[in-house]
Amino acid sequence: MSTPSPATGDRPLTAVEEHAHAWPPAEARGRFRAGLSGPTAGVAAGHTQVNLVSVPADWAYDMLLFCQRNPKPCPVLDVTDAGAHTTVLAPGADLRTDLPRYRVWRDGELVAEPTEVRAQWRDDLVSFLIGCSFTFEWALAAAGVPLRHIEQGRNVPMYVTDRQCRPAGRLRGPTVVSMRPVPPGHLAAAIRESSLLPAVHGGPLHCGDPSVLGIADLGRPDFGEPVEMAPDDIPVFWACGVTPQAALAASRPPFAITHAPGQMFLTDARDEQYRVLDAAA
Repeated sequence: MSTPSPATGDRPLTAVEEHAHAWPPAEARGRFRAGLSGPTAGVAAGHTQVNLVSVPADWAYDMLLFCQRNPKPCPVLDVTDAGAHTTVLAPGADLRTDLPRYRVWRDGELVAEPTEVRAQWRDDLVSFLIGCSFTFEWALAAAGVPLRHIEQGRNVPMYVTDRQCRPAGRLRGPTVVSMRPVPPGHLAAAIRESSLLPAVHGGPLHCGDPSVLGIADLGRPDFGEPVEMAPDDIPVFWACGVTPQAALAASRPPFAITHAPGQMFLTDARDEQYRVLDAAA
């Protein structure tokens, strides 16, 4: 597959897009601005990816408190001023245009999934940039942990669990998790490497039987795509930044804008900025 030009139009991005791992984040954002869309796992290697949730200013304290009370699924890396569409995580980028795909919510209902949201943007929106587990995937890969969804060119599977978040003001809802199959021999490395990045969800919430989280069928994720598991793979579940979207659906604020699951905002920040010291090293 050849590398697309910036003038690609609304063409899907695949997780095996040639050279996508080597794109600088500004180049990736430019391609998304031009209409390229799709899962961003493996894109702009070494640069931090984040979830986006933008809510009206009169809901911003509720969202901030929700994230503070639920730091595992909602680790906040930046919060903008009301109406601002820029972030210190990527100076010069535009939060209204530089993601592959967005979601627009009204009264808790998903009403649109556009590739840019300039027409829907409001001067009272406060944006929360929340850590994403795609950030620690490079640490997993460097430790030899296979990433099945990238190998198979699929979006990571995500599931709504039966574990309720701690409510905050008007916001409530279930925890969402992402799942990566891990061979038994790599499980310790997967736990260790992700735990060293607490700002992007950190270590797993659960390893093994999905029914413990209320997940009935791994083949039917609520977001993303199912992945094929090797016979001895263990399903490993990490808290997911789609959790605020589940809270929007449950709590029904009048308006919100988010990223589409798996289609993240690429920042200029480097992954190692969020890695804590390994005491065992």
